[in-house]
Amino acid sequence: MLDLKDIDQTWTLFLDRDGVINHDKDNDYIRNREEFRFYDDTLEAIRILSGLFSHIIVVTNQKGVGKGLMTVADLEGIHSRMTNEIEETGGKISKIYYAPDLADDAINRKPNPGMALQAKHDFSHIDFSKSIIVGNRISDMGFGRNAGIHTVFVATTHPETPFPDPLIDLRFNSLYEFAVACASLRKP
Repeated sequence: MLDLKDIDQTWTLFLDRDGVINHDKDNDYIRNREEFRFYDDTLEAIRILSGLFSHIIVVTNQKGVGKGLMTVADLEGIHSRMTNEIEETGGKISKIYYAPDLADDAINRKPNPGMALQAKHDFSHIDFSKSIIVGNRISDMGFGRNAGIHTVFVATTHPETPFPDPLIDLRFNSLYEFAVACASLRKP
């Protein structure tokens, strides 16, 4: 079971993007950097979390690329804007992984663990038992369970999701609420 008091600099934080870091588009995709809008308190949340975790890694399904609704360059533009603004406010993102796959059973598409395995390959010291995924969908929670990662559900876009749920360790209203909880329980 996840106890936020256990978190220290040896832990890794995985974040979903749309609906966690930024406003999601209902039944559509964020297609370019102009459509990307942070939640009001996201930058402060990531600044706080950057001081608590060894790595913050973004893992995001991006079917819009696979469908040809946006290009890889569009996606990279979104991510460049996102990381620049995060860094300007004192936060950090270690790496971003995305799955453009159309097939739901593709290894890299959440809930499958492929993006976690890529991160473990790139950062060999990642310990999944000392990692957390924060997401706004059950597929994010499945990703966590499939990789052996603790799960935190944020109710930004799907507040109707039942809790308790066997896939969800903890539930918060937003990434900021999660960050404040982590900071308040930090070991001295």
